[in-house]
Amino acid sequence: MLVTDLDLPELDYLDPELRGDRFHATMADLRARHWLAQGPYGVFVLDRAAGEEFLRSRSATFPGLTIAELFDVRDGPLHEEIVRNIITINGDDHRRLRSLVNPAFTPRAAARYRPAMRGFLQQLWEPVAAAGGACEFVEALAKPYPALTIATVMGAPLGDAPRLHDWSAWIQRQFDPPVLMEHRATIEERVASFYVWAGELIAQRRRTPGDDLISTLIAAEQDGDRLSDVECMNLVLNVLVGGVDTTQAQLSHAVRLLATHPGQWAALHADPSLAGAAVEEALRFEPITPFTARICLEDIVVDDVEFPAGTIVMISAFNGNRDPAVVDAPEVFDITAPRATSRIMTFGAGIHYCLGANLARAELQEALGFLAEHASAVELTGTPELEPATGIYGVTSLPVRFTAA
Repeated sequence: MLVTDLDLPELDYLDPELRGDRFHATMADLRARHWLAQGPYGVFVLDRAAGEEFLRSRSATFPGLTIAELFDVRDGPLHEEIVRNIITINGDDHRRLRSLVNPAFTPRAAARYRPAMRGFLQQLWEPVAAAGGACEFVEALAKPYPALTIATVMGAPLGDAPRLHDWSAWIQRQFDPPVLMEHRATIEERVASFYVWAGELIAQRRRTPGDDLISTLIAAEQDGDRLSDVECMNLVLNVLVGGVDTTQAQLSHAVRLLATHPGQWAALHADPSLAGAAVEEALRFEPITPFTARICLEDIVVDDVEFPAGTIVMISAFNGNRDPAVVDAPEVFDITAPRATSRIMTFGAGIHYCLGANLARAELQEALGFLAEHASAVELTGTPELEPATGIYGVTSLPVRFTAA
């Protein structure tokens, strides 16, 4: 049966109130009614197995160019960025890029930056401790920490961290339709200014290589093949866009969840080695990329439903991470639960699996481990302010108080 012939429940994806408990309840209700839902731009896939099939299929790809055309982005810096983005590139060109850059994004490569991460956490923690543990967590720690880390990873001056955060926050909004419609000119300007900055930094690293990601990418070689400056620049942009406000949002959600589950924080404080499990549970329970888009390059049949070529599907990591067939008690946030066999969908799957997943995990693990060692408890001192679940599902404000260990 054609997907267009189905009578599907509707998801108002652009609802600005789709956040928090309302978001959770909406997604649970939709999944109880069908494994598909109709949205304003395409079909939402709420079943884990079906979602994995779309993510791994060579007959579906990220619809970056389609989205650009939908919003009349046909030239200029943003269009250039979309065309050259590794998540838009497919086939032999994609395999070539991944084979060249994958060694720079292994767990071992990410581990090189853990000492720097710990140093930034200590630096950011000191004023929080001096204030008796009370802070607005996003501004105090979640926002500056990943920007400082990415600056270090890139080999950029730490003084550039605020600019990197600003670029990331705006360029990432190309995937948030309401923001793109209203602020396209701002996003275009941020892409253009980043290209200038990155071009200068790449030129410096060609003259004087260092122990950083850009130098590693410049030196990357396979069978005599190397990355061009344009390819290197866009890969650096991918790392920036995918590694700053995303980590900020996921860390904020993790601390919010732990603050509202004091027994979980107590367990983490008693055994900071649970930091890895706490990260995985936060990524599973509240993924900050709840949906991943794909477009069918040809007709695809999944569970006897035909999706014609050109159909845009939005795979729900939120629902996939809660599949009771692979996750026991999926609605319970529990960092001690044995969930190692249930791979989370938060970083995607297939050839476009998130390039910076290992770096993000390292940052989150170091942050939760550090906080658990330095605070015996954490509590909310106000109501968290959450962003809508379109684009990056972030946290605007998180007032908390840490109790010193």
